[in-house]
Amino acid sequence: MKDGKHVILCVDDDPDILSYLKVVLKGEGYEVVDAPSAEEGLKRYEECDPDALIVDLMMEEVDSGASFVKDLRARGNQAPVYMLSSTGDNLNLATDVSALGLAGVFQKPLSKNRLLTILRNKLG
Repeated sequence: MKDGKHVILCVDDDPDILSYLKVVLKGEGYEVVDAPSAEEGLKRYEECDPDALIVDLMMEEVDSGASFVKDLRARGNQAPVYMLSSTGDNLNLATDVSALGLAGVFQKPLSKNRLLTILRNKLG
């Protein structure tokens, strides 16, 4: 937490998605830290100690989001990680999301209500 607000790290190479997440999450009182790549996301992760993370599955490389999540696990991350994917529910069916250490998967386009409901339930 920072200044009494939960910190959410958002990692996505699409500036429109990052902008959307920042507007929605800040509007609900969350502190938002963003990163346009997995590499930058790891740096920001170390700097901000987030309470939750939202990570795009396919960024600069096809599986960079999954690699990012594996790097987080290797660093001992305990914060819930949510994957953003255009495959959404299909990813849930094709991949054991818990094996990746994910708290869940959000389908693009992102539902504001679903996002906020899940974060509220997880973070309080």
